[in-house]
Amino acid sequence: MSFLAGHRVAVLGEMKDRPLARYFASLGAELGGPVEGASFVIDDLGLEATANLGIPDEAVHVSVTPFGSGGPRSHWRGGELVASATGGALRLTGEPGKKPVKEAGDACTFHADMVGAAGAMAAHFARRTHGMGQHVDVSIQQVAMSRNVNGILVWQFDRRKLDRAGGCIAYGRAKVQVIWKLADGYCFHALMTGRLGAPANKVLSDWMDEKGIDNPMRDVDWLAYNRSTLPEETRNVWQAAMARFFASCTKEEIATQGRRRGINACVVNEPADVLADEHLKVRGFLDTPSGLPERFASVREGPTTEVPATEAPAIHAGERPGPLSGVRILDFAWALVGSITTKTLGDLGAEVVKIESRNRPDLARLDVQVSASSASSLDDKPWFANLNTSKRSLTLDLKKPASRDVLNPLIEWADVVVENFSPGTMAKLGLDYDSLTQRNPSLVMVSGSVFGQTGPMAKEWGVDGTGGALSGRTFLTGYPDGEPVIPGAVPFGDVIVPYVMAGHVAAALQHRRETGAGCHIDASMYEICVQQMREFLAMAKAGKHPHRLGNADPAVYFQDVFPAAGEDRWVAISAFSAEEHERLLSITGPDIAAWTGARQDHAIAQELQDAGIAAGALQDCEDLLEHDPQIAGRAALWDIEHAMLGTFGHIATPLAFSHDRLEPFRAPSMGEHAHEVARSIAGLSDADIARLESDGVFQ
Repeated sequence: MSFLAGHRVAVLGEMKDRPLARYFASLGAELGGPVEGASFVIDDLGLEATANLGIPDEAVHVSVTPFGSGGPRSHWRGGELVASATGGALRLTGEPGKKPVKEAGDACTFHADMVGAAGAMAAHFARRTHGMGQHVDVSIQQVAMSRNVNGILVWQFDRRKLDRAGGCIAYGRAKVQVIWKLADGYCFHALMTGRLGAPANKVLSDWMDEKGIDNPMRDVDWLAYNRSTLPEETRNVWQAAMARFFASCTKEEIATQGRRRGINACVVNEPADVLADEHLKVRGFLDTPSGLPERFASVREGPTTEVPATEAPAIHAGERPGPLSGVRILDFAWALVGSITTKTLGDLGAEVVKIESRNRPDLARLDVQVSASSASSLDDKPWFANLNTSKRSLTLDLKKPASRDVLNPLIEWADVVVENFSPGTMAKLGLDYDSLTQRNPSLVMVSGSVFGQTGPMAKEWGVDGTGGALSGRTFLTGYPDGEPVIPGAVPFGDVIVPYVMAGHVAAALQHRRETGAGCHIDASMYEICVQQMREFLAMAKAGKHPHRLGNADPAVYFQDVFPAAGEDRWVAISAFSAEEHERLLSITGPDIAAWTGARQDHAIAQELQDAGIAAGALQDCEDLLEHDPQIAGRAALWDIEHAMLGTFGHIATPLAFSHDRLEPFRAPSMGEHAHEVARSIAGLSDADIARLESDGVFQ
């Protein structure tokens, strides 16, 4: 479906080669031409630099720049390395105690472009509501900061700082190894908490026994296992045994036996492996003229209905401000991908009803990451609070037939259904797209998963790290003479996919206004991560063998990370031309590291920026939350009062609109709005609600 057919996008600066331009093209928009008469304008220059270009008032104008438009550092020179450094992502990538290393490719820029895509489509929808175009402003630095949810929370609540984790992922209190060396390569594997991971963890333990590996995990009660509370000394013993096991395995064994057995593992792919991947072939992902990815999500058109002559579908009288005011979302999402999608839609003004169950709580309600939280409560987790602003909570036991008394009216009420369960789960509940459109023909449904809704891998296990491993991101992150490390040490696919989903939802809703047709949007984390690796796929397709580059970038004349005075303090420096490199050396002398090592990181950055050289300190959460004037000026945290945790900084959806304002509200406690939703939306009487309560439906 070409949601943007007939729309033209004026492209300014170097934006023509960016993912945001590809996103517009993937939706059918025409790229190029003057700003005059353009429906959209996109740039990497900022509002100040484009103020006098005559951009039409009715256009949606999107700027994605290193530090955003306005503020004391909007004029600072940047680029991927500097934005990653100042946004906090770079400091967390690499081996503990060693020099940080950038993620493969332009990861933070890609993330920011997807945020910009969601903002652009929301403003496109709003333009039809209130008749006005507007400027959408995105800061790559702020976007990079926004995905470090764990780090920001542990600093605010416990004054702790996360560190580089190498081949591990840090979950607040726990550091869990996930990259394992095989006999002929590497794999990604994670022990998952509780019911979610128990079967796969047991299978791994059994396989270790079969191979004769000394197995300290043999008698573990995996349903009781919690990655956040396992003693560190126990984890070290387990991981030593797992390392011996994986060292005895080959890539072929993991890809075949591991998949058949059901362990939570996948091979760490190289770009050439991606090009040959059978799952991508079956889904037609690389079936393009260039052989490189073009689409960001698959879309299946729904049944066509006539557009009313008066008021088109999906225009409701919204009580909340925001570009998506009036949109109604039925939220079956959980964990990160779905929750961030509906958080974004809710923060942008949509009305969101989140379906939950006490029988299967959201993972974010379980992980104990800070001292203010406990294992005994489902309502005291700041992680959940961050991921679920602007929603109401309705608890339902969907296995009880009577739950349909509440659910069916909600399906008819909704404009959008969001879910990110394993493919097939919604069908088992009778809630797949084809079933839902029997009741609501113009519904827009969006499904997020690791592999997509179709293809040979559709129902296989996967998490954020799976997308990174299979796409080549993990293999290409690290130093040339070292092993791969987790790219970013904070989620990437989990936070990119939601903005693709939210952008497609807003575009689909506007398309529905014009045509009456809903659709089913299929977003695959694996495919979106492969989109981010597009330049490396092009190299592999040309017969080259991409390898780990450390902090270098073929598109940048010179750049690296250098030590500064103090413990674990660093500065990122980029020179985009020979002239800039010469200017840098005229300041530092031939030994840049010696010059930076004797100076304070923020002072180095300021001096070099004053000289027109892109530089930035590798900031931690204390730097960002308490000392960065640009972050403070952009209101990157929303101070929201939480029912159990008090007032604390919630990570803002990193979009600034020139016309529409955002007013998020706190995340709900479990089932907080069950009776209210049943009464006000489902239209049930007090007697009906009492009956359903006694029958255990609101669980």
